[in-house]
Amino acid sequence: MTDRELAVSAWESLFRAQVGVLRVLGTEFPTKEMSLNEYDVLFNLSLQPERRARLRDINQLVLLSQPSVSRLIDRLVARGLVSKHPDPQDKRGTIVAITDAGFAKYRDVARHHMATITEIMGSALTEDELDQLRELTKKLRLHAS
Repeated sequence: MTDRELAVSAWESLFRAQVGVLRVLGTEFPTKEMSLNEYDVLFNLSLQPERRARLRDINQLVLLSQPSVSRLIDRLVARGLVSKHPDPQDKRGTIVAITDAGFAKYRDVARHHMATITEIMGSALTEDELDQLRELTKKLRLHAS
């Protein structure tokens, strides 16, 4: 196999594995009250300092288009899970913060979601393989940035 064929084959395998796992996670997502994409936004906000981030930074963290993220944030605001405020440093910007209710909901869903992830990943890979996968994907992300 040439270098090019190997790289393309490895990419195809990684991509198909990701799609397959995401399909299972989407099907087995623990609640009908929140979508996997909404969970992703709350997850990413929960990792930010003070659980808040600029809207444009959230766009970089999640795998959705900018208009989709804006609409999703508006739905989360309407349900009281996040709040939006003008950025005090740049009035054109918007700060999005997870509310206490949003964080509590996120944590509740996260417990069940993590159990599903653990089952999928842990039943397919050994601890050493999981460690190796984490390191390899980290290396890919850093190189692609």
